[in-house]
Amino acid sequence: MISVEKIGGTSMSAFEQVLHRIMLADPARIYGRIYVVSAYSGVTNQLLEHKKTGEPGIYALFANGQDYAGALEKLAESLNAINAGFAHLGLPLDVADAFVDQRIALAREHLNALRHVLASGYLNRKSVLLAAREILASIGESHSAFNSVEMLKAHGVPAILKDLAGFHDSKAWTIDERIHHSFKGEDLANSVIVATGYTKGSEGIMREFDRGYSEVTFSKIAVEVRPDEAVIHKEFHLSSADPNIVGLDNAVIVGATNYDVADQLADVGMEAIHPKASKPMEHAGIPIRLKNTFEPDHPGTLITKDYVGESARVEIITGSERVTVVEIHDPNMVGTVGFDLGLVGILSRHGISYILKATNANSIAHLLWEKEVTPELIAELQAKYQVVLVKPCAIVCVIGSNIAIPGVLARAAQALAEAKVNINCISQTLRQVNMQFLVDRDNYKPAIIALNSALCLPYRASVPVA
Repeated sequence: MISVEKIGGTSMSAFEQVLHRIMLADPARIYGRIYVVSAYSGVTNQLLEHKKTGEPGIYALFANGQDYAGALEKLAESLNAINAGFAHLGLPLDVADAFVDQRIALAREHLNALRHVLASGYLNRKSVLLAAREILASIGESHSAFNSVEMLKAHGVPAILKDLAGFHDSKAWTIDERIHHSFKGEDLANSVIVATGYTKGSEGIMREFDRGYSEVTFSKIAVEVRPDEAVIHKEFHLSSADPNIVGLDNAVIVGATNYDVADQLADVGMEAIHPKASKPMEHAGIPIRLKNTFEPDHPGTLITKDYVGESARVEIITGSERVTVVEIHDPNMVGTVGFDLGLVGILSRHGISYILKATNANSIAHLLWEKEVTPELIAELQAKYQVVLVKPCAIVCVIGSNIAIPGVLARAAQALAEAKVNINCISQTLRQVNMQFLVDRDNYKPAIIALNSALCLPYRASVPVA
């Protein structure tokens, strides 16, 4: 059996459990596995910017002409401190620290060269900054992958490092070409391979995928080698709702679902897997298993192309508080063919893809990510339409592979009413895999709790075993 397995940053920071409870747990399953590793938790935030808060990292210092070299030195100290935390697992600190120092020195050389190019004014600033972002992003994954291989070797496993960052070559390969050349001829069934979540390519993996690049590498490796299964190890199970909101005892592990459901989750920011990573695997017919790193004996949740629950049930309640609804009201809209075409054109010019759309005779509401609702966008809309309403809110979704249940909408609405949550807007398509409710932002958690209790907990006993 061949498997490609992605290990997330939080799990990598708990590498002792990963090593003993995943990599070495079953003597019969040590080989035939390719691990695609993320940087240790917090490292990419330090390199680029904090994923959630936006707090700037080394990249911002470089972009603003500030002391990025000093920040790189502090980064080296942080990475070496991480190394020290794994000494008891057999990591040779002299070797690991030397790797960090060498990689930081190379990165500094590359950034210095880019700084001079920027100063010359001959090249497009955006392209140079994107190159700097690529260089910085790669450091974290190269560090964690190198350490993983060294610790596996210390435990008697002759692991192979696939450092896809390409720091030591000038090959003008695309991402796909680099992955193909890296894995060509490998005896996968009898090998243990650790690959970096970052892959260097002529098109730039961050240009299109930004912080989702490690899952894209995972996906492309899987499509290249066609494993029996692709596995994602995270610090949590895919559950009926966020355990931090509903409580661990009330979060039902999903067990089995399909790619359509995974897409619905990604659309509201809860990525079981990055949608641009999942599509190639879906087309290739590769099943994805989501597992909890800290419960390795649990089968987790299996995502396949054709799964539909044998019995109708709601699988997941999720959503986001980081959204804003923008509603256009214009009496001229009624009966006007293509009225919304101009509105969508404005959104497109601002690079915005909406999450939800609801209409009536003379109003159109679009749900957008809060960070994309800029003063420039609102000003352009107000110049064209009579009334523009902007309201920060939350979206709560009821999702499942088979939720065509008579009365489920009524039960959902009743559960929200009993929790004193008003529904501001609602959307559901004929496919019936996702009911979406817009609620006031301070009602987000009460809505999640109410819907999980009413729609998911009654089906706890019927959850499929993946």
